[in-house]
Amino acid sequence: MNILALDTAIEACSAALLSGLAVHERHDLAPRRHAELILPMVDAVLADAGLNLNDLDAIAFGRGPGAFTGVRIAAAVTQGLAGGASLPVLPVSSLAALAQAALDSSAGLGLAPPPTAPGQALPHTTPGQDTIILAAIDARMGEIYWSLYEPDADGLATPVAAEQVTAPAALKVRGNRPIFAIGSGWKTYRKPLERILSGRVTGADPERFPLAKDILPLAAKEYNAGRRVSAEQALPVYLRDNVVSG
Repeated sequence: MNILALDTAIEACSAALLSGLAVHERHDLAPRRHAELILPMVDAVLADAGLNLNDLDAIAFGRGPGAFTGVRIAAAVTQGLAGGASLPVLPVSSLAALAQAALDSSAGLGLAPPPTAPGQALPHTTPGQDTIILAAIDARMGEIYWSLYEPDADGLATPVAAEQVTAPAALKVRGNRPIFAIGSGWKTYRKPLERILSGRVTGADPERFPLAKDILPLAAKEYNAGRRVSAEQALPVYLRDNVVSG
């Protein structure tokens, strides 16, 4: 299976290629340079694998939510590449990619440490077996894009809540399972989120952005399940009408 993935949803710009069992990737933290960087990154990962577009089975992209300009760039580039090569497209949630990054960084989903005291720095650790992943992206305007995930039998991020854009104070996580937080939403709104979640957050990765390599395992699952769309259907997801550029 050969799947190309790209993501420009927020600050990071990235491309990755799954070729058999090998993954080739490029990424750069380069806000406002996505349009300049993404196609050279695509060319680089294809060259690394010795492939061209016609050798691909599908193209995946981070369909948002995220910055309006970034999500639009990913969709437009995917439409152009997939349309020109007559390839199917695999749209993948940028929040799901964040959750997958948390799961992939966990060595066997080892147990997370106990909660820290309010205001104390949370450990950059990994999710425990019973942990819910809170993926949160700073949506600006005092809001976050967020959803909740848990691993399926194959260790792939599976949503357990709908994607939403809300004020941090409106976030709700039922039950008492521990939570691993990931993404810029946690970095920006940690204090109000800590108050709401009442010590349930046992670890966090506030510096992580969605990356194309984290899209790949989710895209492969979609491809194998036959959930593919045409290039014309490679559309961004914003979650709100009054989008903010970035």
